[in-house]
Amino acid sequence: MPPRYCGLDFGTSNSTLGFSVGGRYVLCPLEGGSVTLPSSIFFDYEDKTVRFGRDGIRAYIDGTEGRLLRALKSVLGSSLIAETTQIRNRPMAIRDIIGILLRHLKSSAEQHLDAEIDSVVLGRPVRFVDDDDAADRQAEQELVEIARAQGFRHIELQFEPVAAALDYEQSLAREELALIVDLGGGTSDFAVTRLSPERSRKAERADDILGRSGVHVGGTDFDRLLSIAHVMPELGFNATIGTKKLPMPIRLFHDLATWHRIPSLYTASTLNYFRSIRSGVDQPALIDRLIEVLVERNGHRLATEVEAAKITLSQQATAMLHLPFHPPVELVLTRRDLVDALRRETAAIVAGIDRCLAQAGVTPDEIQSVFLTGGSTAIPDIRQRILGHLPNAAPVEGDVFGSVGLGLAIDAERRFGNGALKA
Repeated sequence: MPPRYCGLDFGTSNSTLGFSVGGRYVLCPLEGGSVTLPSSIFFDYEDKTVRFGRDGIRAYIDGTEGRLLRALKSVLGSSLIAETTQIRNRPMAIRDIIGILLRHLKSSAEQHLDAEIDSVVLGRPVRFVDDDDAADRQAEQELVEIARAQGFRHIELQFEPVAAALDYEQSLAREELALIVDLGGGTSDFAVTRLSPERSRKAERADDILGRSGVHVGGTDFDRLLSIAHVMPELGFNATIGTKKLPMPIRLFHDLATWHRIPSLYTASTLNYFRSIRSGVDQPALIDRLIEVLVERNGHRLATEVEAAKITLSQQATAMLHLPFHPPVELVLTRRDLVDALRRETAAIVAGIDRCLAQAGVTPDEIQSVFLTGGSTAIPDIRQRILGHLPNAAPVEGDVFGSVGLGLAIDAERRFGNGALKA
């Protein structure tokens, strides 16, 4: 009998879904042969369909008329979750859009297994929202409610770094004191854990999790900061207004550099505002370019270019940034540009690790291994700062996008498998 349970990692940038089949933990193919699905949804106005992942992003970039939304997990715990957005000239609740994406993930797994899935372990970051416990609890409740509305009857949650630890533990031959570092699209999460082959057979692992912490900093923040540093100045970010040389409205530029905030700028009031101040700005040509971006709804194209440049700079010394202006603009970015843009957030990640170690009651030199997962662990400076902070820890490479999903599958089997749950 195929399992009726799964582990679901609904990520800010990418999502995975895992289960146990034939004694092995596997990730479900979610888009063609890929086991990862970019957490994006595209409402195609031309053929009146909903498209997901790479397919939706590709259609948007190719110029298909429609509406693209990404980084939807970021709205959990914020006021945006209660808002609506225009889809085909009709208001649609943000939580319902998240539900459509979760339903697609569930349906993909059910088609693959040819069986209904009614039980799930959902991954959650250590902190959805920093320094606001009520908002953090609200974000968790929202995720559970949305999942239940899609047909999951039995729902449990697991911290994402703990799930990654369960995946890493499958490869161990001896006990280790490990630090799990999960740098995701929206959050960075950490856990100090005692792991071993013997401990892996325990159903309850709370005593083995010595400390955990997290910061609301991730890959989408890195994109935003790189954009603010190098793209937004091309749109008037550093311009001044009037004889008093007042600064431009910084919040609007940060919104334009943030995936899930971009659609909020495609309004008549935003356009009217920039048109009204244009004549008083010391660089009106840049404001003309900004207005053009908003009129043509090119905000996500800019964000896509910035994300691609960040990924390239994680592998190479330079990257070309192609900006879809009229005429086009090309910028050459260096790895130093990336380091400078992320300096404060890199420090926040290291500080989050220190809080995790302090909670666990261990020092950096006691950590024996550091398990690195999440796409942003590929950024060289961040990686070096983490490893340099843990002098005796052996770096271990996890499945960058799949470790959490696999760990959640392990947890799902323990909670729901082998007769643990009677439907």
